[in-house]
Amino acid sequence: MPLRQRAIQAALGKIPFDRLLINAAIVDMVTGEIRDADVGLIGGMIASVHPRGKFTQATHTDDLSGHFLSPGLIDTHVHIESSHLPAEKYAEIVVAQGTTTVFWDPHELANVLGVAGVQYAVRSSRNLPLRVICAAPSSVPSTPGLEMSAADVGGKEMQTMLSWPEVAGVAEVMDMAGVLNGSEKMMAILDAGLKSGKLIEGHARGLKDEQLQAYLAAGVTSDHELTSAEDALEKLRAGLTLQIRGSHPYLLPDIAQALLALPHLSSQITLCTDDVPPDHLLEKGGMIALVKLLVAAGMRTEDVLRMATLNAAIRLQRADLGLIAAGRTADIIAFDSLENLNPACVYVGGDCVAREGKLLFTPAAASDVSPPRDTLRIDALTEADFQLRVPGLQQGTARLRNIKGARFTQWSEVTVQVRDGGVKLPDGFSLIWVKHRHRRHAATPQMALLEGWGELRGAIATSYSHDSHNLVVIGRDPRDMALAANQLIACGGGMALSQHGKLLAKVAMPIAGMLSELPAETLAEQFKNLRELSGQVADWEPPYRVFKAIEGTCLACNAGPHLTDLGLTDGATREIVDPVLAIWPDAL
Repeated sequence: MPLRQRAIQAALGKIPFDRLLINAAIVDMVTGEIRDADVGLIGGMIASVHPRGKFTQATHTDDLSGHFLSPGLIDTHVHIESSHLPAEKYAEIVVAQGTTTVFWDPHELANVLGVAGVQYAVRSSRNLPLRVICAAPSSVPSTPGLEMSAADVGGKEMQTMLSWPEVAGVAEVMDMAGVLNGSEKMMAILDAGLKSGKLIEGHARGLKDEQLQAYLAAGVTSDHELTSAEDALEKLRAGLTLQIRGSHPYLLPDIAQALLALPHLSSQITLCTDDVPPDHLLEKGGMIALVKLLVAAGMRTEDVLRMATLNAAIRLQRADLGLIAAGRTADIIAFDSLENLNPACVYVGGDCVAREGKLLFTPAAASDVSPPRDTLRIDALTEADFQLRVPGLQQGTARLRNIKGARFTQWSEVTVQVRDGGVKLPDGFSLIWVKHRHRRHAATPQMALLEGWGELRGAIATSYSHDSHNLVVIGRDPRDMALAANQLIACGGGMALSQHGKLLAKVAMPIAGMLSELPAETLAEQFKNLRELSGQVADWEPPYRVFKAIEGTCLACNAGPHLTDLGLTDGATREIVDPVLAIWPDAL
């Protein structure tokens, strides 16, 4: 008998359910009520939500007395790559935490591998307990002309990716200037998205007033780049679906209070994680941590859960998800309480797959997928590669432009001494160094002075650097910088710390230079250790000058100066800028 026919018969009490969940209370995402009900399942579908005790016949009966049932959490925007875990290891963690569906933007993989990176994401996420819906990266590179990644995604590539059934839309449109200026490339990408009828995800960082309106007019319908409560309200009023993200927790209290002051909570408010490192994913959680933070910020648990379930399902155009109701997919969390929000049981497709925060089996990697390796195509480096020079000046003085600040960068200027062709780093300054890793151009190392990071007492190197993921090193001592960089070149990518000519810590990420082969617990321990040891190299000052800022320090799509593999860039004018303002050779 077909599944739905069996469900009809079970709902009428004519045949037993495959599984019956009894004695729990349901958090109703439609009405906001918490009500007693039993839930009958047939296969992977909910067949009936009915009064307690009405039916008793079932192949399996789960007594969930004292528990509260919610639909599985839906993450509306995530880069799984930021966990540095392959899809199957990521799924093992987040499903046990109650996340049953994610909308994955494999933007980072695409910048290293092109369309093949998205193919890898799709194939590696099949047959997992986690439902993975993919987006087609739209901004590869994120800022054409200012950086170079391993590929260029245009309208043709976008049409190809959108034709795949696993791809549900265009991923975050990061080239905001390209949209507002009507670039041929971005218009072709947006046209492909609009013609597909699928979603178009936004990245409206810093846009407001007429620029925000123009961005929406291009077809973008969501945004997760929220910078303040006022920014969130303007975007919500404009009609965007908000994706409140957990990767910037310091913003959440203000955003929560601004939303609570509205006449009602819109169905266009969803939640997402965006980026979560492996140790935080294990220790604090992904979506579940965000839910708890918003509740702690004063929002009702029922409202936050609706944002993470029904609102998200509406956003993703998935009428089969996000609700405990007959006819929907049986993705269900049984919480111990609405205060603690600890998932006691997680059901995916009608099967209990996790208990008390642990998956009941180990997801297998796809047997027909070969993880991409050997993507850090750089020869070994020397200390001379990390010596900042001023062209044409051996001895003298120079006035240089430099980058000031972390995350929200500004232009600054400084006068430096040049001796034997090398710049003497001023007190209070460090050096940022970027080298192209994809062998698409000559890859001359680019360097700039970094102000506002203090004097680094060693070096930090990473091949995971949004968005082109070229090799980035920050430090002061060329010996330490070369050591950290060469460690990553030797192992295929990752992150490394060095100090006084010795390696402090390293996390190898040989898969695309961003994913690790280690067990999740081991990776999390190594990553946490590296982050903690980084405090010996840098003086962190939250919320902006933090360890995480290293991964985003080359984000040329954002306003302000940034260093990329092509040079010192200006995010406002979209130009590559000569850092040398003036030179004064010493008199002979």
